[in-house]
Order: sequence, then C-alpha cells, then structure tokens
Amino acid sequence: MHKLNLPEFPLRMIKQSGKICVFDIFRKQFVLLTPEEWVRQHFLWWLKEYKGYPPSLIAVEASLKYNRMLLRADAIIYDKTTKPLMIIECKSAEQKITQDVFDQVARYNFPYGVSYLAVTNGLDHYCCKMDKDANEWVFLREIPDYMQMLDEKQ
Repeated sequence: MHKLNLPEFPLRMIKQSGKICVFDIFRKQFVLLTPEEWVRQHFLWWLKEYKGYPPSLIAVEASLKYNRMLLRADAIIYDKTTKPLMIIECKSAEQKITQDVFDQVARYNFPYGVSYLAVTNGLDHYCCKMDKDANEWVFLREIPDYMQMLDEKQ
C-alpha cells in the first residue's frame, strides 16, 4: 500500500478467501483492505491517538439518507450526547482531493448539519468549519483536537 502522510501503526491483517483483510478497531471486525480502507484506518487511528477522538464516538461507514438515496459516510464523529460533530470522507492516496470530493461530503452533511467536514487521501488532509454568522465554510489550518471541537461548539 501507498506510504501516507500519517504515522504508521501496527495493523492486524489476515488473509481470507485469498484477499487481505485488516482489523478495524472501530467496527471491531476484519474488513477488506482496499486503498481507501488503508487511508481510513490510518486517519481514524491518528485522530484517536493524536487528536483525542474517543473510539466509541466514531461511526465508520455510517449510513444516511438524502433525497431517498441511501449513502454511506466514511466516518462520523459524535459528541458525548451522540450529536454529530464532523463528517469525514476518505479517498485512496492515488485520488486527488477535488471540488467533487468536497461536494460529496457536503451532500452527506445535509441530513446532519455538522459544523466540521474533513477530507483526506492520506497525503493531504483538509478540514472546514461552518461559520454560522457568515453562513460559509472556512478552511482550518489543521484538524482540531476533539476537546477543541467540543469547546467551540458551546
């Protein structure tokens, strides 16, 4: 798999039916290791280990409905009352982060109205915060710590 702009960590991998699977510590099961899954596992682990995001408040491949379509967000981060705070979209390292990727994660946000959106391909990481006064998304210099998001929410 592609070297990422994230710290390495010890992934638990097995081979099932001739395919490599990785243990997802958030879903607590083995899942097929795809280039996107490689990025998702590293990014979510980084959020947990370096940014203080509680694993129990991270939903991976969270289902949501929008205009009668069933969609799946790569990850949704919740606060302690299970209110969504951030939606994350992960792409493979080979895929460039384009406006289409931001449009995709913004569509996922329609049912939730979260204040933070994050997009990563494992090499480039972007996070925006909704400026409610100006009613526009503002790009942040870095992805906030979990407690920082909670503090800013209040």
